[in-house]
Amino acid sequence: MEQGLIHIYCGDGKGKSTAAAGLAARAAGRGKQVLVARFLKTDDSGEVAALSRIPGIRLIPCSRTFGFTFQMSDQEKKEAARYYEELFQKAWDQAEQEGFDMLVLDEMMAALSAGFVTEEQLLGRLQNRPEGLEVVMTGRNPSERLVEAADYVSEIRKVKHPFDRGIGARTGIEL
Repeated sequence: MEQGLIHIYCGDGKGKSTAAAGLAARAAGRGKQVLVARFLKTDDSGEVAALSRIPGIRLIPCSRTFGFTFQMSDQEKKEAARYYEELFQKAWDQAEQEGFDMLVLDEMMAALSAGFVTEEQLLGRLQNRPEGLEVVMTGRNPSERLVEAADYVSEIRKVKHPFDRGIGARTGIEL
């Protein structure tokens, strides 16, 4: 069995989720089984539509959305925390029990920053993961402890973005 490693795609630039999706597609193209869980995002995106069509990739549906964390009430934050903690546990358990080769946790850093999953939970799972499980995480501002635990850390830095000029997200490009 090949050793599974830990990847983080982070930074303030566009393309973190796209990089993770590309890695998932590459793995599936080589016969690996990939499980994808998305945090703080809806399933209404181009990468979900594309990944769902690739044999070897399974997505855990995001059945609830709560909006932006800064707009959530305290009650909504509590509900979101329960939902995302369960999603995290479900994804990890499924990856282990069904023998997936890769687990993608898209926007895991956002779930951590919002307090919806604890860093201790994540680090515990990473340290005790099956030997062959490759784990890919995305999001802004990973902690020093996560960077230390990772084998790959790629920072995607925004130099320029159309949003700065008032151009919103476009279908097929950002959505």
